[in-house]
Amino acid sequence: MNSMNMHRDIISDWQAQHERLFGQHAIKLRHRLAETGLFTRESVGKLIERCPQSHFGLESVSFDGETPKRIYGELGNATGLEAIEAIEKGRMWMNIRRVMDWAPEYNDLLNKIFSEFEARMDGLKTFKRNIGVLISSPNAKVPYHADIQGQSLWQISGVKRVFIYPRSDVFMSSKSIEKILLRETNEDMPYRAWFDDYATTFDLQPGEMLTWPLYAPHKVENHDCLNISVTMEHWTKPIWNSYAVHYGNGVLRRTLGLQNTSTSDHGLHVYPKAASALLWKKMGRQIDGDVVKTRDFRIAPENADGRVSVR
Repeated sequence: MNSMNMHRDIISDWQAQHERLFGQHAIKLRHRLAETGLFTRESVGKLIERCPQSHFGLESVSFDGETPKRIYGELGNATGLEAIEAIEKGRMWMNIRRVMDWAPEYNDLLNKIFSEFEARMDGLKTFKRNIGVLISSPNAKVPYHADIQGQSLWQISGVKRVFIYPRSDVFMSSKSIEKILLRETNEDMPYRAWFDDYATTFDLQPGEMLTWPLYAPHKVENHDCLNISVTMEHWTKPIWNSYAVHYGNGVLRRTLGLQNTSTSDHGLHVYPKAASALLWKKMGRQIDGDVVKTRDFRIAPENADGRVSVR
């Protein structure tokens, strides 16, 4: 990261009320990630080439049928800049995962950002921080889904519309959350068109970031332009407690048939449910790794849509 920018705050418009809103409501803030030099087109191209295969994801969506379906691709022999060029042509998005594990300069940036957050919010302690980079096509769409940890989306170039839905059982039931945590499904969940009537929408511009409540369902639609974005994840003790409770509820529902179990992230019930979760994992009952994915296409910058089918 450019040393001359190390002493400037990454978040440029933090206000006192954001401490109370963080993690409870959707918040849009301004950031200075572009000033670091880590997210230019050339820098991102080099990052693609450095990325270990195990941390590389390339996806699209098939809208055949009533329910959108994710399909998966591979880089092939394309360079990083060729891959970006191909993504600019086709409806795809590339996910460069866990960048902090193999690119030290991005780890330094991640630590700086969360140090800022912790300095601004009394009692906030984060762990298992994660940073990734997303490159996505004009008009690309990410289906309705939810995440299991604290999330934020940082826009570098292009514009995307983000739909944030209310955090209630109407839009994401506790049983749906359990299925995600137990890896019985991927993060995509049942969606109805009328959900949009109740969503809060944000058009995320370069230099803006967005964060939202835990488990809040959301979907993303790019404007008609290439998008480069950064995703960040974090855990806190309350987030871990919520994970343990929902996971433990899922285990108890599947083993003992218990229903109507509490989803509160505090209280004595957290600890036996956490123990149930750990025991379930040790018994090998959780599906290992991601939900199985097949490779459907390969990057092909010479083609009109930037890809070629491999099936």
